[in-house]
Amino acid sequence: MKNLSQTNYGSALDTVRQLKAKFGTTWNAINPESAARMYTQNQFKSGIEIAKYTAAIMRKDMDEYDADNSKYTQSLGCWHGFVAQQKMIAVKKHHNTTNKRYLYLSGWMVAALRSEFGPLPDQSMHEKTAVPNLIAEIYDFLRQADAIELNDLFRRLENDEDVQAQIDNFETHVVPIIADIDAGFGNEEATYLLAKKMIQAGACAIQIENQVSDAKQCGHQDGKVTVPHEDFIAKLNAVRYAFLELGVDQGVIVARTDSEGAGLTQKLPVSQEPGDLASKYLDFVEAEEIDITEAKENDVLIKRDGKLVRPVRLANGLYKFREGTNIDRVVLDCITSLQNGADLLWIETPTPNVKQIANMVNQVKAVIPNAKLVYNNSPSFNWTLNFRNQVFEEMLAEGENMTAYDRNNLMDAEYDNTELCFRADQKIKTFQMDGARDAGIFHHLITLPTYHTTALHMNDLTAGYFGDQGMLAYVKGIQRQEIRKGVACVKHQRMAGSDLGDDHKTFFAGDKALKAGGTKNTSNQFEVKTKNNTTQKQTANVV
Repeated sequence: MKNLSQTNYGSALDTVRQLKAKFGTTWNAINPESAARMYTQNQFKSGIEIAKYTAAIMRKDMDEYDADNSKYTQSLGCWHGFVAQQKMIAVKKHHNTTNKRYLYLSGWMVAALRSEFGPLPDQSMHEKTAVPNLIAEIYDFLRQADAIELNDLFRRLENDEDVQAQIDNFETHVVPIIADIDAGFGNEEATYLLAKKMIQAGACAIQIENQVSDAKQCGHQDGKVTVPHEDFIAKLNAVRYAFLELGVDQGVIVARTDSEGAGLTQKLPVSQEPGDLASKYLDFVEAEEIDITEAKENDVLIKRDGKLVRPVRLANGLYKFREGTNIDRVVLDCITSLQNGADLLWIETPTPNVKQIANMVNQVKAVIPNAKLVYNNSPSFNWTLNFRNQVFEEMLAEGENMTAYDRNNLMDAEYDNTELCFRADQKIKTFQMDGARDAGIFHHLITLPTYHTTALHMNDLTAGYFGDQGMLAYVKGIQRQEIRKGVACVKHQRMAGSDLGDDHKTFFAGDKALKAGGTKNTSNQFEVKTKNNTTQKQTANVV
């Protein structure tokens, strides 16, 4: 949100001055400049404002991708507001803009890390309220990042530093979030009610999948059961109505299909006429031809191509799809979703293979040319092994002698400096670019990165701290790195809002304010000294 701060500040300043004149001496203690500053530091007053603002960003980005497929977007999954905040602070520091960087809210991580039941698998067993609560939490932390950075700039301005342009062109940490509603947590009314809560919390994009909501599985696990198209369309409608009711006209719906790996359906839809959606769905169901005399009591029978067939039903009552129909089901799901209100697609795949993804997406594009994909760069894939296998096949086809490689052990570290490894790593490096160009992938995300980084960092820290490194494990591996890499969080008191609170206390109580940021505050130890021993000023992004 550039070039808005000065206007906001000026407007707020005029408003408070007018209010002071209206209410007279009872408002004498209110300083218009302080009030206008606080107003400017909180640019978004509600989740709905955030949803409208970020939805417009996504729509613009989608249009830009249609015109130039190198302009894809990215996100990382975050399971806490602090994680999202630090991610966006780092994005601004390293890349100077948040443009085309989003946030992802993973239902998997909500289940595993945010449920009051404790850690759960990704099967929609967590509380519905955990999802909108996390969205609201994330945006609270992002708005706090705005307030802290702007507060630092206003402090510097008061000290006669030339930072007015930075204030006037301040770019917010608030970015779009693609939020996972799983399979809707119930019927279409339940989906509508939860979607409303998510939008009110700030979500501009809601991702919904075509599994049954009462038997939902993680997209990378077995046992997935899909629903007929009519049922899924009803839920797409429910989400759209929620967006419209709340005035978020540009809200984005991401329709996910799990049909590539799903072999079961819970329902047999009712066909009204030959060739309709229900009929197409039924055509995919595995069935055996029988004579009417072979029918058992209470059997379910279907007429197919002039013959009587019995759908194959499992002991649990679920029906099987025919082997080899998964890709055709994916394509039909995608086309149907886009023709019935979805804006973006999500195809769960078993491996990250650009050619395989492109095969499906191009079939959709033959019907809907501007079809675009949100793709899960999932940690459930063994990226190293998958791409070494791909390159192994390529090198074999090129006539390379591959006898030096054990095809069953390509993860072995002994191959790390080989041609196969270099080529595989290069493919991993360019996967997002290649997918955006060749497979219609508008948005790349990693669902669970911060789940894994937390586990990895704790593994490394505890190995040294509880071993022979002691405190050096923390100092050398973390704090010294924070200081030298300019990680704002090294001054954790400030990051939690201590300096911001001190200034607010001054606004409220004047000279009587009891502040935390005095000379005895140990955070002063982290001020960076230059060669001439002067203190370098700190912004929200640089220590």
